[in-house]
Amino acid sequence: MSVLQGKKILLGVSGGIAAYKSALIVRLLVKLGAEVKVVMTPAAKEFVTPLTLATLSKKPVYSTFTDEESDSGVWNSHVELGLWADLMLIAPTTANTLSKASEGACDNLLLAVYLSAKCPVYFAPAMDLDMYKHPSTKNSMDKLESFGNIIIPATHGELASGLSGQGRMAEPEEIVNFIEKHLEHTLPLHDKKVLITAGPTYEAIDPVRFIGNHSTGKMGFEIAKKAAELGAEVFLVTGPTQLSINHPKIKVIPVVSAQQMYAASHQYFPDADIAILSAAVSDYKPQTVAEQKIKKKSDHITIELVPTPDILASLGKIKTKQFLVGFALETCDELENAKGKLQRKNLDLIVLNSLNDKGAGFGTPTNKITLIDKALNVLPFKLKSKAEVAHDIFQFILQKTN
Repeated sequence: MSVLQGKKILLGVSGGIAAYKSALIVRLLVKLGAEVKVVMTPAAKEFVTPLTLATLSKKPVYSTFTDEESDSGVWNSHVELGLWADLMLIAPTTANTLSKASEGACDNLLLAVYLSAKCPVYFAPAMDLDMYKHPSTKNSMDKLESFGNIIIPATHGELASGLSGQGRMAEPEEIVNFIEKHLEHTLPLHDKKVLITAGPTYEAIDPVRFIGNHSTGKMGFEIAKKAAELGAEVFLVTGPTQLSINHPKIKVIPVVSAQQMYAASHQYFPDADIAILSAAVSDYKPQTVAEQKIKKKSDHITIELVPTPDILASLGKIKTKQFLVGFALETCDELENAKGKLQRKNLDLIVLNSLNDKGAGFGTPTNKITLIDKALNVLPFKLKSKAEVAHDIFQFILQKTN
């Protein structure tokens, strides 16, 4: 999953030969799940048609302040376009557009949109060798960077003049990759490692039967997705579940029993910055596991149970830098039980949910939580989707760890 998925991106296209590559940029951004709108200078239409870019973006293309094909004087609002975007990319940026943007000139719709934008703006220069090296060009780029804009450096290669050198616009794949990496570095959990446990554990009775619970793992999987979206490297230790997840920043470690989850958690915990243990771990397991299937021979059967290892408490004893989060699913005396668990197990935060709350707990797409921190501050939330709950949990963690 790309950091560009779901982003609203304005692509500005100015009038240089590299404008033909803008079609490839649109295609790549859309393929990554971005919503793209294109703004062109009048000169850019001499190199690539608005129809091509509109077809690829599935959006109208803007190049003038009013709709040229309408007699009703429809106004293309540069302010609305600038406010709509999560980020803006001007590719190619000619020497002319570069100079005008740095000076605040505003003689076309693209420049007006740039001056109205509240989002990060990326410039991908494209011009001939001597133009790129000219002191005025360098001054323009320096000035734009001083305003907080980001320059995507031109590359070396054959230029339209026939010369070879720096000035060639970066290739579409390089531009998109540059933006992805730049955005990743701005994410709040960039360079952080997050350990998450999810799902149930199964404790074998015999080769056929087991002790388990109704956890689906959905809450833990949503927490893992949110951690990855925030830039973290995620280690997801999950018990048996029908859920799957495919994200380059999430490593899935499948386990079955509490002992296996204990071992995996201890393997990844030392390097973790944050550990969120949302799994519903079986508290007990059969003292002995039958090697063969137990046959039904009488009306009663007795299975002696022994405790499973307490993963959360064991991590609380050895934690150093880690922000440790536990979950408490309660049915009575919820707050007091959760506070007790928080203190006994040396947690930084506990997430309380109650089976008495409709829509909370196992097997539902929603959850209703109360967060309790180390100082025993209590923060209740309304019923929300589990994705929204994951967001709330991380917002709280970020407030406490930044």
